Amino acid sequence: MNDNRGHGSGVRTALVIGGGVAGPVMALALRKAGIEATVYEAYPTAADGVGAWLGLAPNGQAALATVGADAAVQAVGQPVPGVVMADGAGNRFAGFGGFPELPATLTLPRDRLFRALTDHAVAAGIRFAYGKRLVTAEETPDGVTAHFADNTSATADILIGADGIRSTVRTVIDPHAPAPEYGGVLSFGGHATVGSEAGAEPGTMYFAFGRAFMGYWQGPDGRMIWFAGLPADTPPSPADLARIPHAEWLSRLRELYAGHVPGERLLRHTGPDELMVVGPMERMPSVPHWYRGRMVLVGDSVHAPSSSSGQGASLAMESAVELARCLRDLPTPAEAFAAYEALRRPRVEAIGLDAAAVNKVKAGKTEAPVPAFPTPEDMFRPLHFHRIEWEEKVSVGRVGR
Repeated sequence: MNDNRGHGSGVRTALVIGGGVAGPVMALALRKAGIEATVYEAYPTAADGVGAWLGLAPNGQAALATVGADAAVQAVGQPVPGVVMADGAGNRFAGFGGFPELPATLTLPRDRLFRALTDHAVAAGIRFAYGKRLVTAEETPDGVTAHFADNTSATADILIGADGIRSTVRTVIDPHAPAPEYGGVLSFGGHATVGSEAGAEPGTMYFAFGRAFMGYWQGPDGRMIWFAGLPADTPPSPADLARIPHAEWLSRLRELYAGHVPGERLLRHTGPDELMVVGPMERMPSVPHWYRGRMVLVGDSVHAPSSSSGQGASLAMESAVELARCLRDLPTPAEAFAAYEALRRPRVEAIGLDAAAVNKVKAGKTEAPVPAFPTPEDMFRPLHFHRIEWEEKVSVGRVGR
């Protein structure tokens, strides 16, 4: 349902570049604000088989509820409300059952999230155009025109870059924009056929810190789902990653996690076909320019916090809703974009810096004794309780207060 307050910024149409997580949510939020958007995706079809598992926190689910997509995603996710923190020797030092007033964190494969969001957006009337790889964009007297690799173009009032951590829109806005920052760790995931032998309670995610870090939980089929890191000073290229057989990666991981509880057992019961080579753990450093003229960035294109935060997808959803709200209420795109940045930058950059510190621990660059970790309640409260009040009007005078 569209918001009935009209087009505060004068924006009636938008090009959304990227059909991953942020793109469909952005288009849905724009429609709710009374702005028609088309999503342009570089891949020839909706992404399937892309990426590993991710978590969608309560704050991300709240953003989805604003655009009516929460039920569609909850239907394909696995609730995992509990968290246990331990060390690599098997000693537990903190536990948390989740906030009773909030929905449980959901875990699900990234491609399943893509598909649920895309299907919901299509059913809501959002148009998707596939095989549209952005080459460049330029402002015109009437708006902004995107030029694609297939020699087609499209024009609208604004263009929104939701095209991920290797965003083309980011470099169009600022050719000197920073590139993703490598965190010193290669990420892997997998399924282990050990079930209850790992000592994991259903509905609980475990984080085991120490010389090597591993996270794990019991999946819907009873197998253990795990994610782990392999420190590496220099990240291999995608081609180099693909050339190394899964059996060799497993051998390296087993050597690193020898003696780790329960990493050694989980890796021993993971076969090469059950291993996911995710790749270098990366995040976006502070991006100086979030927008220029009629172009603006959202999600991982401007504030990817690395997977260590557990907040990447949720923050992208929040930002999409906040940007649509600013466009709805402020008189020009420039004022809307400035307000959006002011509202979002402090939160996303703080979360990104916290994740970068965790990456240093995972890479073995710093020590993190057990007492240094806050309690799970203290850690998750400012993340999970964050809400964007859609019905509250955005006012330039109130931004930043």
